[in-house]
Amino acid sequence: MPPAPARLLALLAAATVLAGCAVPGGAASAPADPSLDLATTTLLTSFDTEDATVATLPYFQAVYDTLIRREPDGTLSPMLATGWAYDAARTALTLTLRTGVRFDDGTPFDASAVKANLDHLRRGDGAVATVLAGVEAVEVVDARRVRLVLPEPDPGLLPSLSGPAGLVAAPSGLPGEGLRIDPSGTGPYELDRARTVAGYTWVFTRAADYWGARLPYDTITFGYLPDESAIVNGLTAGRFDAALLRDPAQQAAVRNDPRFSTVEQVADLQGLLLFDRAGTVTPELKDPRVRRALNYAVDRPTLLSKLRQGRGQVTGQVFGPRTAGYRPELDTYYALNRARARELLAEAGLANGFTLRLPRDPAVVSPTLAALLRADLGAVGVEVVWEPLDHGSALRRILLEQAYPGLVMNLRQSADDWAVLRDLVLPGTLNPSGYTDATVSRLLPKLRDRPAEADFEALNRHLVEDGWFVPFFRMTYLHVSDGSVTISPQDGMATPSLYGYAPAR
Repeated sequence: MPPAPARLLALLAAATVLAGCAVPGGAASAPADPSLDLATTTLLTSFDTEDATVATLPYFQAVYDTLIRREPDGTLSPMLATGWAYDAARTALTLTLRTGVRFDDGTPFDASAVKANLDHLRRGDGAVATVLAGVEAVEVVDARRVRLVLPEPDPGLLPSLSGPAGLVAAPSGLPGEGLRIDPSGTGPYELDRARTVAGYTWVFTRAADYWGARLPYDTITFGYLPDESAIVNGLTAGRFDAALLRDPAQQAAVRNDPRFSTVEQVADLQGLLLFDRAGTVTPELKDPRVRRALNYAVDRPTLLSKLRQGRGQVTGQVFGPRTAGYRPELDTYYALNRARARELLAEAGLANGFTLRLPRDPAVVSPTLAALLRADLGAVGVEVVWEPLDHGSALRRILLEQAYPGLVMNLRQSADDWAVLRDLVLPGTLNPSGYTDATVSRLLPKLRDRPAEADFEALNRHLVEDGWFVPFFRMTYLHVSDGSVTISPQDGMATPSLYGYAPAR
């Protein structure tokens, strides 16, 4: 069943913010300056773990550890859990836990604490609850072992425990209201409340008795700024050591500046996500030929050039280059072919076109994008009618009222195949009507239970050929530092893990 409406809103809101993940360990050498000052456009509103998202995860990583850690290349390593194993049916996951770890309040970390945290997250209304929706029960085996019981295999569970779903807070702070402003965990830092100004600056100082590897910075500060031009000014003035820039105009301002070190990363996806493949709101979209026509009508290279100064890669698939299902040839499967688009519409009985009403979230759909997409589809007879809505209204109208057939969105392009399937194909946030088809239903049992690469490839190819979505391009982001910091991008995430920063050698 699709997640509860509140969870849908939380997860989709997080999806349009974009990205970040986890990695512990750290450089052994101490920097000349024992502080790290990071600039971000991501605003933290709560330290309650149920409110964590991939975008806010670096804040949380300062004070909380995850059960499993994810390395920069996406591989999973021990953290608070030192080992894990599934039963033969893959419907019970047993975690073996680290000993000798204590929370900030002095209480020991054990299986009861893990159960309390997972139950807290599962009962919440945040995005994390959706990720853990497949967990039926959490059982304490003994002090060092906890078992997660599943009604059916969930290949995405282990990777999820390296992100927000794996954060562990002191049980004394649960159900979580106290954690919102007063976090207590087992992490490498503690919140410096005297120097923190909520909504502007968050300062973390090294935890004296941290159980894990010593990170290279004594102090880490996050500075929130509402736009990237202000961040570039802050970098130039020496206020910040490092930042992530998404805006291509701001990237251009620093990319060739010898004062800065930069690392490029092809990360998030932009496109038109179609929710109404059943044709409930827009009957024409029930026909795959119509959805394919939309894909053939979109001039992706021009969109990428006009919107992002060419900073990215055009694509026709939602599976990213680091997934098993990705196939390079599917990036250009829908090369611009408006004659073919008109043929498909005519075959579907729509030679005179139809009207496609879409919500316009100004945070994503700029005037340029709105005009270009309207012109592209209009050239084959599809009239796009944009209805301007604020972000909150768009989410409510789409997810709760299902008033629109789709939404132009920016999405984190996960490196995990199952996460792509869970987030975009299974019933849930981005498939609010629960639509499926015979091919997806046939492949799903294989994909749940020890899937082969060919199974994900078959799913991806079907989604492309059937026009489930209208992707535009993947976006190139720029990690920038003042030269004193080495940044290791996180595979499948835009924002680096907190553990992805080290002094430059």
